[in-house]
Amino acid sequence: MIFLELVLENFGPYNGRQVINLNPKEKDDSRPIILLGGMNGGGKTTLMDAIRLALYGSRAQCSTRGNLSYSDFLSQCVNSHTPAIEKTRVELLFEHIENDKPVIYRIVRTWEKNPKDGKDHLGILELGIARQDDWLREELVNTWDDYIENLLPLGISNLFLFDGEQVKELAEQEVPPPIVVDAIRGLLGLELAERLAVDLEMVVNRKRKEIADTKDLVNIEEIEQRLKQQQTEYEKNKNQLETLTTELQESEKEKQEAFDKFVSEGGKIAAERNQLELQQKQKTTEVEQTRQGMCQLAANFLPLALIEPLLTQAQRQGEKEFRIQQAQIARDILFERDKRLLNWITQVGISEEQFEKIKAFLEQDEEALRASLIQAEESWLLVDAETLSQLGNVFYYLQNDKNIAKQQIALLKNKEEEIVTLERQIQTAAEPEAYKQFVEALEAAQNKVSEMKAASEITKRYCDELEAEIKNIKKDLQEYTKQNIDCKNYEHIIAASAKVQQTLKLFREKLTLRKLNKLEVEVTECFRYLLHKSDLVHRVAIDTHTFSLSLYDLQGKPVPKHRLSAGEKQLLAIAFLWGLARVSGRYLPVAIDTPLGRLDSSHRSNLVERYFPSASHQVILLSTDTEIGEKEVKMLQENNAIAREYLLKYDSSTRQTTVQPGYFW
Repeated sequence: MIFLELVLENFGPYNGRQVINLNPKEKDDSRPIILLGGMNGGGKTTLMDAIRLALYGSRAQCSTRGNLSYSDFLSQCVNSHTPAIEKTRVELLFEHIENDKPVIYRIVRTWEKNPKDGKDHLGILELGIARQDDWLREELVNTWDDYIENLLPLGISNLFLFDGEQVKELAEQEVPPPIVVDAIRGLLGLELAERLAVDLEMVVNRKRKEIADTKDLVNIEEIEQRLKQQQTEYEKNKNQLETLTTELQESEKEKQEAFDKFVSEGGKIAAERNQLELQQKQKTTEVEQTRQGMCQLAANFLPLALIEPLLTQAQRQGEKEFRIQQAQIARDILFERDKRLLNWITQVGISEEQFEKIKAFLEQDEEALRASLIQAEESWLLVDAETLSQLGNVFYYLQNDKNIAKQQIALLKNKEEEIVTLERQIQTAAEPEAYKQFVEALEAAQNKVSEMKAASEITKRYCDELEAEIKNIKKDLQEYTKQNIDCKNYEHIIAASAKVQQTLKLFREKLTLRKLNKLEVEVTECFRYLLHKSDLVHRVAIDTHTFSLSLYDLQGKPVPKHRLSAGEKQLLAIAFLWGLARVSGRYLPVAIDTPLGRLDSSHRSNLVERYFPSASHQVILLSTDTEIGEKEVKMLQENNAIAREYLLKYDSSTRQTTVQPGYFW
């Protein structure tokens, strides 16, 4: 596993978007160390928290969280200069081997201040070869906690992501702190065996309680006898139900035959005679009302429909004569105007030739008007405008009455046909004596069907009750048998659990010894490698219960810890963490925050020269200028151990940190 890139956006003291390239490879050259320098309070620990938060989310063991809820912790991580509309973002790009092929994932966590539901939004992107054709992996989003546990389990993450305070605490205590003990147990596989022992004890206690709570059971023979009686009764009633069902089908058939005869012989019509006669009377009344309406129409404009062509001809003749009268009046007016015009022209002094032309034009126009008004025949109607208007109204009302008359005639025809249909139905009705016989036969058939249905329903309900009771008896019988078997199984489980617990205890002891022997060898090798006094300690032993460290010299005599200096104790703590990481067998990056706090120059040189380049294939160092100074940087550079250098530049006036290329020097 390799961390390739860390992106912080509005996270902690990092305002805006800050991108840190963590890739230890540059083309074909690979160097393990990524060196990040920063003063105290400048954001080094925040970077470590960002890595943990990206990997584990709400489960992350971040330094500043304390007892805060996850929602409050996320709100606390939002940069104070972040606008309300912007989000806080943490991204971690890493590469690892999956199915013998390298894959690259980008973990993206975003949230707002006071996040909804108290959660962040998680996205897992898989990057293509060109790092451009990435796509969202929804299935990984839903199962990310399980997935990351297989890569870098939370329980052992503190062996790879640790700080100087953790090393200091481990160096000063005789017994490792709980966080390291949990990591050791997870690494050695002891927590699985211990969890199995606890679960086994819980099972035993539960089985004992179930046996103690078991009540006296009913005699099984009594249950079987009651079951047999109920089954016999059930079979009897079931046969009776089948007989009643057959009889019911026959009764329904007889009822249908009686009803068909009742209908075919006019019984139904006879039952409806009064209603049919009432409908006939009502239709007759409606016909009479329609005829009265027709009479009223005949007393108005409707008779004029007989001479409608004559009325139309009269209207046309009247309109023609009226137009001629209007034209004659207009002609006389024009002639008078022409005379006045000629008189006026003679007075204005116009030439005689022009006067003759105008006079000839007016005479020609007058002849044309006279010709257009010559009547082929004499006027004989002599109508005026008011008479023509009244004649138009007659046509309008006449057309309206004709439409109403058509509707009334169609309605009258339909009602007369309905009356004929009703008369035919009444004629087919049965006689009163025959109708009475049909009704009695139909009622008898219906009563028989009702009786059969009631008897069938009662018998069916009784069968259902018997079936439910039989089911309950069988359940009681099954539970009785199961409880007896369970009691015997519980007793066997309780008896065998003691042996299993003893075997499990022995297994834990042997597993612990075997794992710790390997761990002791690794820790001893790491400590001797880091210690410049190679003859001080020959062997490091680890207690199987407390995991405390004991030191021995070449003669096998204990070396008291108080003989070690503060720096040597820190080297021992680092060797312990280094040995645990090596025993884990996991190809994981190592991130160390403030690693050289209390070391003298000799021990510091050993750690810089021997541990940092060899701790892992990728080592992320977060240091102040006094821990890894100019001398240590040159030493690492001469050994070609540093791949990238960054400086966390903190501005005390704005309380903001920016990431810049290069170290302090």
